[in-house]
Amino acid sequence: MLNIQKKMNNAFLALLGLPATAVGFALSTQIAALSWILSNKYGLDIHDVAFVWLAGPIAGIFGQVIVGMLSDNVWYMGGRRRPFIIIGGIVSTISFLALPNISAISNITGITDIILIASVIALFLDLSVNVTFNPARSIIADLTPEGKVRTSGFVWMQIISGFFGVFAYFLSMVFGNETLLYIAAVIVFLTAVFPILFIQEKKETEQAIENQEKFGVWQIVKEIFPLYGFLIFGIFSLIFHFFTEELAAWHNPVLIGALIYSIVIGIYIIINGLKNPSNKNEFQKIMLAHSFTWVAFQSMFIMSGFFIENQILPNINISDVTANWFAEKLTGNAQTTASSIGNIVSLGFFILNLIGAIFPLILQSIAKNIGRVKTYIAALSFSAIGYFYIAFFSRVEIDFYIGMFLIGIGWSAVISIVFAIMSERVNPSKMGLFMGVFNLAVVLPQMMSNGVAYIIKDTGNHQLLYIFCGALVTCSVIFWMFVKEPESLGTKQNMPSGGH
Repeated sequence: MLNIQKKMNNAFLALLGLPATAVGFALSTQIAALSWILSNKYGLDIHDVAFVWLAGPIAGIFGQVIVGMLSDNVWYMGGRRRPFIIIGGIVSTISFLALPNISAISNITGITDIILIASVIALFLDLSVNVTFNPARSIIADLTPEGKVRTSGFVWMQIISGFFGVFAYFLSMVFGNETLLYIAAVIVFLTAVFPILFIQEKKETEQAIENQEKFGVWQIVKEIFPLYGFLIFGIFSLIFHFFTEELAAWHNPVLIGALIYSIVIGIYIIINGLKNPSNKNEFQKIMLAHSFTWVAFQSMFIMSGFFIENQILPNINISDVTANWFAEKLTGNAQTTASSIGNIVSLGFFILNLIGAIFPLILQSIAKNIGRVKTYIAALSFSAIGYFYIAFFSRVEIDFYIGMFLIGIGWSAVISIVFAIMSERVNPSKMGLFMGVFNLAVVLPQMMSNGVAYIIKDTGNHQLLYIFCGALVTCSVIFWMFVKEPESLGTKQNMPSGGH
């Protein structure tokens, strides 16, 4: 065991966060490049692009839960989480190398359907991300005690991951999205595969010895009942893509019904928690509140380029685009309309991730005084304000960046603090499994972004994107107001939680 692991100091927490950093860089690269390359190089429209992105949630549904369950119960290559992190890193590398070469793959295989090839590559990329991300987050919870140290572990994860994400968007603006994909292949391989070799895992925890209850498929189905609305719409969305005309009249009613179900179930969970408080009830509240957040963020990731193209670019001259400066000064290449859209999106997400990398330390300091839940609520509220700002006041480039700055404050909490809160509401011996179950609160809502894309395409109103995002995050903030602070923050700092 490394000496820094024995001391549980910041150097070890930073090392522990590197596998998750690989995933963060992979996601940033995917956000920067996937929609752009599909729309500008291969000519897919907004609804087709959203359909390709469905590969991610589908991968997450199966990948994170199954991998989480397996990684709780295997020991291979000297670790419980290690083999999955290594395999995921290798598959991500191959997927990044494949994305810029869709045409070549089409010629070699004889498959002419670009959407099909792109979806398969995106599916493997997202499977690899999901295979890696669950164990990468779980290992932080495995090797840190509850409370301040664990929160610091997830904060360090987000700081390093955030700065790597910033670097991804910078590379996108300077070298373009295709070159970014090749660079990502190298960085993801190095940060996913090698750091994990120096981290020593615990073969069996005390909680695992004490608590060996089985947790099967039926238990998972019961656990995610707050997410049934998102699940039903996700299934409908997949079928809808192939039978659009036949099911057009059903689309909006099913979407609205799924949202109403989620809100009603949320109210039921809150009332039930007031009568019978438990870790299980708190976990369900956190899961549902988190789900509304991810409909918003996934929709933003997929469709911001289309918003820029239709709402901002017509109001400015390409020669005046600030985001083009990096590429023009450092490479000498003149920027086109297509590259300008990609550059503005990349600079916006550069700002989002820069704030996401800096603010976890600030939020951690605030949380010591007012608690993690209240800190999370405050941070997420800034995201809601940012979404509404872009929706109603974004006319030129700088407006978009101001909104992304505000959204970034919430983003810094969404991918750091929330895991520390959630991890103290579940059985520690089943951490990988519950990380996977909790991830369903990410991937199932992500499938609803396809419905948002259809509405925007059908109405031609791209402003709706950020209006929807603001409303959804506001719903999340309201549900978070009923989440209780984990006890470990105070008197039970180093004691295990009761779990499920």
